[in-house]
Amino acid sequence: MSSLDPIPTTLSDQLRQLGLVHTAADLNDVVARATQKRWSPVVLLEHLVEAELAARLRHRVDRRLRDARLGRFKAMADFEWTWPTQIHRSTVERVFALDFLAQRENVIIVAPNGLGKTMLAKNLVHQAILAGHSARLVTAADLILDLTSQDTARALQRRLRTYLRPSLIAID
Repeated sequence: MSSLDPIPTTLSDQLRQLGLVHTAADLNDVVARATQKRWSPVVLLEHLVEAELAARLRHRVDRRLRDARLGRFKAMADFEWTWPTQIHRSTVERVFALDFLAQRENVIIVAPNGLGKTMLAKNLVHQAILAGHSARLVTAADLILDLTSQDTARALQRRLRTYLRPSLIAID
């Protein structure tokens, strides 16, 4: 902050300037609740910190979900395990434990059309994001078009780094 910037005068503005956006937005409600329930200063601070951290976590998950470009998808809870019989449920559940990410292994899902590979990939990306990983879904066609549209080797290297950045990239 330069010496010419005005110093915020209200507590809410000061909290926003410190990056405590959620606390600034809910300040009046929290103070009213603390007064009503006669919270000690330490309890009030604990509540403010917990609420701010929870809001930041929600914001981070929302941003990662948006960056993953999942679109709409059917949740795994709605998946019919009785059809198709070719998909081995225990293997899918083992993959969804996400152990392969820590071991830096690949997972390849191969099956005929219409058996749910895209739905599994979208749910896997979703699960990884909820577990705190960065992830992205891209179709093979979009990936190839994007990479071949780069004009220079340097631009291609930069674009490749954007695909290597997430912990999980699902190519459909």
